[in-house]
Amino acid sequence: MKKFINDPNKVVDEMLEGFLAAHSDMVEKLLTSRVVVRKGAPFKGKVGLVTGGGSGHKPAFIGYIGDGLVDAVAVGDIFSSPSAQQIYEAIKAVDSGKGVLCMLGNYSGDIMNFDMAVEMAREDGHRVEQVIVNDDVGSAPKDKMENRRGVVGEVILWKVAGAKAKEGASLEELKKIAEKTIFNSRSMGVAHSPCRVPTAEEPTFTLGENEMEIGVGHHGEPGVKRMPLKPADEVTSMLMEKILEDLPFKSGDEVVVNINGLGATPLLELYIVYRKVHQILKDSKIKVHRTYVGEYFTSLEMGGFSITLTKVDDELKRLIDAPAKAPLFVQA
Repeated sequence: MKKFINDPNKVVDEMLEGFLAAHSDMVEKLLTSRVVVRKGAPFKGKVGLVTGGGSGHKPAFIGYIGDGLVDAVAVGDIFSSPSAQQIYEAIKAVDSGKGVLCMLGNYSGDIMNFDMAVEMAREDGHRVEQVIVNDDVGSAPKDKMENRRGVVGEVILWKVAGAKAKEGASLEELKKIAEKTIFNSRSMGVAHSPCRVPTAEEPTFTLGENEMEIGVGHHGEPGVKRMPLKPADEVTSMLMEKILEDLPFKSGDEVVVNINGLGATPLLELYIVYRKVHQILKDSKIKVHRTYVGEYFTSLEMGGFSITLTKVDDELKRLIDAPAKAPLFVQA
């Protein structure tokens, strides 16, 4: 797989250098580590919001640092967790005295390092809570939801928590709304081609010329089924069937929809997918409150997409609709 890079071992640092130069009006990096924070942080009277994870998912994670979104990101290597020290420094950097909420995906390395960082921060007198995102229905059955991966549900969470924090909510209120958002979110993806980590000689997984994998993870984790490539409507229907039955979503519900490209899927195809999602929801008498179509949480150059539905009530709709601005996310 061809890539426009220099030294494969320096891609994250060179990416950060470019990102910070391009968006110096909104973000800055702590001098001691790979921690990117919102310019001006900490903000008086506001709970600090921290997230983090491996690189390779742009615009996640650093693209969502901004007004009405997150305050700091601990940046890991490609598909690797940031260290506990980085996360600890991110917590310290955004704590105004009102506490800090950490938001992370359900991956063993992230959980281990966030747990250590939170313990370190609490020992230093910081009030810290954390929530773990597990919205990927393809990664574990419903009776084992605690084993599910966190994927694009994280983006929805960042939007909701960012708006709630901006309103001046307490740490306890933020954790409560975050847990509701996570529980109400369900995602599932599909891929027809893999990606390759810059330092690796082989792709993350292999597929035949005419194969696709249902339920594949954002790091190339195994899905639930491999089969011949199908037309967009058929693939979309398969994903939607699994998502709808899982919560379950039902007639009369309102949802936020995210159609997410995994890195190498053009918008032309993503809108074809949304066309079918819209039809299915209309037939199911489920109302669409807001739609996001594009690349929100990618996997380098993986070819594929994911669908995320989040059931919303009046409070979640208000928070989703609130204005927000970050380097790679703008909502008027």
